[in-house]
Amino acid sequence: MKQPPEKVDHIGIAVKSIHEHLPFYENVLGLELLQTETVESQKVKVAFIAVGATKLELLEPLADDSPIAAFIDKRGEGIHHVALGVTNIEKRLEEIKQDGIKTINDKPYKGAGGADVAFLHPSSAGRVLYELCERK
Repeated sequence: MKQPPEKVDHIGIAVKSIHEHLPFYENVLGLELLQTETVESQKVKVAFIAVGATKLELLEPLADDSPIAAFIDKRGEGIHHVALGVTNIEKRLEEIKQDGIKTINDKPYKGAGGADVAFLHPSSAGRVLYELCERK
Protein backbone atom coordinates (compact mmCIF):
# COMPACT_ATOMS: atom_id res chain seq x y z
CA MET A 1 0.00 0.00 0.00
CA LYS A 2 1.27 3.43 -0.91
CA GLN A 3 2.18 5.86 1.85
CA PRO A 4 0.23 9.11 1.29
CA PRO A 5 1.82 12.50 1.91
CA GLU A 6 1.77 13.38 5.60
CA LYS A 7 1.08 17.08 5.27
CA VAL A 8 1.35 20.19 3.18
CA ASP A 9 4.93 21.13 4.03
CA HIS A 10 4.81 24.53 2.36
CA ILE A 11 3.34 26.60 -0.46
CA GLY A 12 5.88 28.22 -2.76
CA ILE A 13 5.10 31.77 -3.92
CA ALA A 14 7.15 33.39 -6.69
CA VAL A 15 7.94 37.05 -6.05
CA LYS A 16 10.20 39.58 -7.73
CA SER A 17 11.40 40.89 -4.35
CA ILE A 18 11.14 39.29 -0.92
CA HIS A 19 12.01 42.66 0.62
CA GLU A 20 8.97 44.30 -1.05
CA HIS A 21 6.51 41.53 -0.12
CA LEU A 22 7.65 40.69 3.42
CA PRO A 23 5.88 43.65 5.13
CA PHE A 24 2.52 42.27 3.94
CA TYR A 25 3.15 38.91 5.59
CA GLU A 26 4.62 40.36 8.79
CA ASN A 27 2.66 43.60 9.30
CA VAL A 28 -0.70 42.85 7.68
CA LEU A 29 -1.06 39.11 8.30
CA GLY A 30 1.00 39.11 11.51
CA LEU A 31 3.10 36.11 10.44
CA GLU A 32 6.66 35.36 11.52
CA LEU A 33 9.67 35.16 9.22
CA LEU A 34 11.52 31.99 10.21
CA GLN A 35 14.61 32.27 8.02
CA THR A 36 15.99 33.25 4.65
CA GLU A 37 18.56 31.41 2.59
CA THR A 38 20.00 31.18 -0.88
CA VAL A 39 19.70 28.01 -2.96
CA GLU A 40 22.55 28.48 -5.44
CA SER A 41 21.60 25.45 -7.56
CA GLN A 42 18.22 27.05 -8.33
CA LYS A 43 19.49 30.65 -8.39
CA VAL A 44 16.86 31.67 -5.86
CA LYS A 45 16.58 33.42 -2.51
CA VAL A 46 14.03 31.83 -0.19
CA ALA A 47 12.15 33.21 2.82
CA PHE A 48 10.21 30.80 5.05
CA ILE A 49 7.19 32.23 6.87
CA ALA A 50 5.36 30.26 9.57
CA VAL A 51 1.61 29.64 9.27
CA GLY A 52 0.78 27.12 11.98
CA ALA A 53 2.34 23.77 11.07
CA THR A 54 2.74 24.82 7.43
CA LYS A 55 5.05 27.38 5.87
CA LEU A 56 4.86 29.86 3.05
CA GLU A 57 8.02 29.93 0.96
CA LEU A 58 8.69 33.20 -0.87
CA LEU A 59 10.93 32.56 -3.89
CA GLU A 60 12.93 35.44 -5.37
CA PRO A 61 15.00 34.85 -8.52
CA LEU A 62 18.67 35.79 -8.26
CA ALA A 63 19.36 35.62 -11.99
CA ASP A 64 17.47 36.03 -15.25
CA ASP A 65 18.01 32.33 -16.03
CA SER A 66 16.54 31.15 -12.72
CA PRO A 67 13.50 28.83 -13.02
CA ILE A 68 11.60 31.29 -10.81
CA ALA A 69 12.49 34.20 -13.13
CA ALA A 70 11.13 32.17 -16.07
CA PHE A 71 7.94 31.44 -14.11
CA ILE A 72 7.41 35.12 -13.25
CA ASP A 73 8.08 36.16 -16.87
CA LYS A 74 5.49 33.67 -18.13
CA ARG A 75 2.81 33.78 -15.42
CA GLY A 76 3.60 36.72 -13.14
CA GLU A 77 4.05 36.63 -9.39
CA GLY A 78 1.94 34.19 -7.41
CA ILE A 79 1.61 30.60 -6.28
CA HIS A 80 4.37 28.51 -7.81
CA HIS A 81 4.01 25.11 -6.15
CA VAL A 82 2.52 23.04 -3.34
CA ALA A 83 5.04 20.97 -1.38
CA LEU A 84 3.84 17.71 0.12
CA GLY A 85 5.76 16.26 3.06
CA VAL A 86 6.66 12.60 2.48
CA THR A 87 8.72 9.87 4.05
CA ASN A 88 11.17 7.92 1.85
CA ILE A 89 11.09 10.28 -1.11
CA GLU A 90 13.07 7.93 -3.36
CA LYS A 91 10.46 5.17 -2.95
CA ARG A 92 7.54 7.59 -3.45
CA LEU A 93 9.16 9.02 -6.58
CA GLU A 94 9.58 5.52 -8.06
CA GLU A 95 5.97 4.60 -7.25
CA ILE A 96 4.73 7.80 -8.88
CA LYS A 97 6.78 7.15 -12.03
CA GLN A 98 5.47 3.54 -12.15
CA ASP A 99 1.95 5.02 -12.12
CA GLY A 100 2.85 6.86 -15.34
CA ILE A 101 3.16 10.29 -13.75
CA LYS A 102 5.75 12.54 -15.39
CA THR A 103 8.36 14.05 -13.10
CA ILE A 104 10.65 17.01 -13.53
CA ASN A 105 13.34 15.35 -11.42
CA ASP A 106 14.30 11.68 -11.77
CA LYS A 107 16.11 11.80 -8.43
CA PRO A 108 15.66 14.00 -5.37
CA TYR A 109 18.08 16.88 -4.78
CA LYS A 110 18.82 19.20 -1.85
CA GLY A 111 16.39 22.06 -1.68
CA ALA A 112 15.81 24.91 0.74
CA GLY A 113 16.01 24.10 4.43
CA GLY A 114 18.13 21.02 3.70
CA ALA A 115 15.12 19.02 2.49
CA ASP A 116 15.35 16.39 -0.23
CA VAL A 117 12.95 17.48 -2.97
CA ALA A 118 11.63 16.41 -6.38
CA PHE A 119 8.93 17.91 -8.57
CA LEU A 120 6.04 16.28 -10.41
CA HIS A 121 5.27 17.64 -13.86
CA PRO A 122 2.09 19.77 -13.91
CA SER A 123 0.89 18.04 -17.09
CA SER A 124 0.41 14.87 -15.02
CA ALA A 125 -0.99 16.57 -11.92
CA GLY A 126 -3.98 18.65 -12.96
CA ARG A 127 -1.80 21.59 -14.04
CA VAL A 128 -0.45 22.00 -10.49
CA LEU A 129 3.27 21.89 -9.77
CA TYR A 130 3.72 19.55 -6.80
CA GLU A 131 6.94 19.15 -4.91
CA LEU A 132 7.69 16.07 -2.84
CA CYS A 133 9.63 17.16 0.23
CA GLU A 134 11.38 14.98 2.79
CA ARG A 135 12.87 16.59 5.87
CA LYS A 136 15.18 14.33 7.84
